[in-house]
Amino acid sequence: MNFFESQRLARAQSKRLVLMFALAVLAVVAAIDLTLVLVLFAGQERGEVEALSFTQILSANTGALIGGALATAGLIVVASMFKMATLRSGGSAVAQSLGGTLVSSDTRNPHHRRLRNVVEEIAIASGVPVPQIYVLEQEAGINAFAAGYSPADAAVAVTRGAMEKLTRDELQGVIAHEFSHVLNGDMRLNIKLMGVLFGILVLGIVGRKLLENMRHVRDSKATVPLLVAAIAVTLIGYTGVFFGRMIKARISREREYLADASAVQFTRQTQGIAGALKKVGGLAEGSKLENAEAEEVSHMLFGDGVGYSALFATHPPLVDRIKRLDPQFNPSQYGEIARRWSAPVDVLALDAEMERSGIAGLAAGAAVKAGSAKAGAALPARKAELSVNPELVASQVGNPAQDDYRTADAIHQQIPKALQDAAHDQTQAMELVFALLLDNDPAISARQLSMIASHAGSSAMSTTEELLPKVGGLHPMSRLPLAAMAFPGIRRFPRPNLEQFTALLEKLIHADGKIGLFEYCLAKLVSSQVTDLLNPTRATAIGKRKLIQCREQIGILFSIVAAFGHDDEPSAKRAFAGGINSLFQQSSPGYQVPANWVQALDGALPDLDALDSAAKEMLIEALVTTISTDGQVAVGEAELLRVVCAGLHCPLPPMLVAA
Repeated sequence: MNFFESQRLARAQSKRLVLMFALAVLAVVAAIDLTLVLVLFAGQERGEVEALSFTQILSANTGALIGGALATAGLIVVASMFKMATLRSGGSAVAQSLGGTLVSSDTRNPHHRRLRNVVEEIAIASGVPVPQIYVLEQEAGINAFAAGYSPADAAVAVTRGAMEKLTRDELQGVIAHEFSHVLNGDMRLNIKLMGVLFGILVLGIVGRKLLENMRHVRDSKATVPLLVAAIAVTLIGYTGVFFGRMIKARISREREYLADASAVQFTRQTQGIAGALKKVGGLAEGSKLENAEAEEVSHMLFGDGVGYSALFATHPPLVDRIKRLDPQFNPSQYGEIARRWSAPVDVLALDAEMERSGIAGLAAGAAVKAGSAKAGAALPARKAELSVNPELVASQVGNPAQDDYRTADAIHQQIPKALQDAAHDQTQAMELVFALLLDNDPAISARQLSMIASHAGSSAMSTTEELLPKVGGLHPMSRLPLAAMAFPGIRRFPRPNLEQFTALLEKLIHADGKIGLFEYCLAKLVSSQVTDLLNPTRATAIGKRKLIQCREQIGILFSIVAAFGHDDEPSAKRAFAGGINSLFQQSSPGYQVPANWVQALDGALPDLDALDSAAKEMLIEALVTTISTDGQVAVGEAELLRVVCAGLHCPLPPMLVAA
């Protein structure tokens, strides 16, 4: 399943979630009203007056029943909205609610550094910003999750058990599994599910709290009705628990097999993720989480963190998952795993030993670390041209595979340590982005530096100037990944600083409208990621608009890309026609480069980002056709394509697949 099909499935699942939520609310409301009628029926005095029938009580108390139904539904909706509000800050809020500890970008903890390097490399290979990284230090089980509304506000959390028990290959398999959820739209659905289910479960929570507080009530006459009410509310609340667990099982179970398969496709080997799953089954701690809030996130986890029965299981049976990866697996192997791994093992030393012996899969980027020359060989020459196929390139979106991880590792090694340190340093992360955006024209860059001094201070301007020569020597394929590495440091600034940062980015890219197209797109990309971070609930990668509704905006984008990619107007027009004619059979827009292309793109990109997934897939194929009219794509053009795709929330891996 490719990225665009996954997005369509995620939208369909969102609709099913709304339907199932509505049915669950109706079931809880019906249970409340039925209980009320039964209480009224049982509470009648049996005397000379004939007791009312069940139906008569129902008709006599219609108003009360409607009021009870509305109050119950209102409580559920308000509780869901409240929970969604607490999750407004995105993935970090979920990780922190489980006691997650943020891994600082400059950490010296060797386990944390290994985890950070794995996450960074997989993010670069996926074409998304590096997420915030958390460790659940109190959890000995092997587990992990990704949470957030979009890649810009995503957080990846792993347990202490995962760091201490998994080799690097196994950790990579787990993180690749979680990135599948980030890329395929599962993550946004999962965090919405948390908010929705809280509303359904709220009556059970209220009933449980009432029962817990019963011991404080001393009046025996008041105790009985309160006890009855508490028990009734608790029992009815379990109706919500039943439906809540059923919804989670229905939504999440089928996605786990896909995420496992994506991890194998990404890492090019099954031993990593299969090994992690085998350790989950073989060790006493398994994947269980001890945190009391574990049930809320059970549908997000890599492994079953709660221990549901088969009916409510949010994950497929563990043995089934393993056998899909290793058909020869026998559960009797759990005993050997327990014998070898129950005692503490130095996995860092084991990683180093595996690397020296040459038996590690992707461990520590062994192939790249063999020498700098070999590392450089993984990337094409700066002026190289790539032979590409538009359909194959579109299939790469959100779908890293084959050598994408090794390419990301090579890019990581190509970036000088001074720039990596700047990306990891919160005080320099913003200035690093500024340096990436400065124009090659000295007059324009001087004006931009003046803007930086005016809005961010002379210190920011000085740091930007210091970084500029180092950025100038970067391989073109390293610029976007470097910005992705800087994003965790940027996102830790307070909201006012982030708003000032995006405002300054806008000013820099509008400096006389003479900034290069790549720099413009990169600035818009970083700005949109910060905007998604500031308003995560509004961020979405799944639009509804059709191509015909964005005809004018598509014409603007294709005209500008064709003009920047060709030296003369006839060649640009041929390239434009080659791409645009594949989208529109009739009434296709004409080639026309706006006089103020910066302003024109400012207006066009948000509309194009609102296209539905099928339209985006066709758009990207056509855009590749425009860029590769002669069947070749220069490295600079490939990077421009990646930036445009990222701006459309369609992350493209660093190396375009050859035709």
